[in-house]
Amino acid sequence: MIDDRPLLAVVPGEAAGVGPELLARIVSMPQPARLVAIANADTLQKSIAHLALPISIQVIADLGEADFSRADVLHVLDVAQSTPTSFGELDLANAASVIDALNLASDLALRGNVEGIVTGPTHKAHLINAGYPYTGTTEWLADRAGVKVVMMLAHDALRVALVTTHLPLRDVADAITTDVLRECIEIVERSMRDDFGIATPRVAILGLNPHAGEQGALGREEIEVYAPVLEELRERGFDLVGPLPADTAFLPQKMKAFDAVIAAYHDQGLPVLKYSGFEKAVNITLGLPYPRVAVDHGTALDLAGTGKADASSMQMAVQICAQMARERRRTRNQGQ
Repeated sequence: MIDDRPLLAVVPGEAAGVGPELLARIVSMPQPARLVAIANADTLQKSIAHLALPISIQVIADLGEADFSRADVLHVLDVAQSTPTSFGELDLANAASVIDALNLASDLALRGNVEGIVTGPTHKAHLINAGYPYTGTTEWLADRAGVKVVMMLAHDALRVALVTTHLPLRDVADAITTDVLRECIEIVERSMRDDFGIATPRVAILGLNPHAGEQGALGREEIEVYAPVLEELRERGFDLVGPLPADTAFLPQKMKAFDAVIAAYHDQGLPVLKYSGFEKAVNITLGLPYPRVAVDHGTALDLAGTGKADASSMQMAVQICAQMARERRRTRNQGQ
């Protein structure tokens, strides 16, 4: 019988964090995808042994060697480390292995060898201290693909995309130009169709200012930036609602009418999403040539090696990435 589950690359992220443990935990669960780990094999073996999981590791030289007929085998494209992993303790000597794993996963996805990437948590400051121009995995993968992307966080009941991400609040208004807003909405709308199979997505757009500017009394961005872009895109057939006041847009009865929400900045949209479902929230990069989904939490160095890390976000990341990969596969097949 042919196994037609999507083939996904899983990069655990920082070896000293909880990423290796999360990957080890989900391998022991039924999966909607065939998983290949891109990581240090010894680190994964240490996690598996520590958790006493009935899983064995098979190091492969290329994807063609993987045999997915056994659910208790984790296939690994081994990434070398300079020193053995000590859980909970960052080692600058091993920072290169994190970047090497991301680069290999990116190359495989861009060539179409894998159908998506799932990533665990990295330690941004650690990679910067090691000399890498690293602002985040989202930006790293976007630069390698040469595309503009949008960050979206999601769980079962809510999808929130961001016009701006990690900016000081005083810089946000200047960063939201008509071109930036238009591009963000276009990427979100296309992803809702291509990745989630929603033929006519209905997207809520949150205003930048309190009360969405109160008709100019509390700011003119909604009038001068948002209104022209939304009018233009509506004329092109986009189903857009807004700009809406952010303080009432997230009421449950309103959210039922939307397929996605676009927030102006990080702390406008994400606190609501994380409050309503942090354990199963994931970080999705929209606009890449392939699906990429990440856990929505950090390296949790204090939990690494304790066996107490919650794998819910990692498992949800695999599920959503597999769903997106299947939808892209279906869209490709329809176009042939």
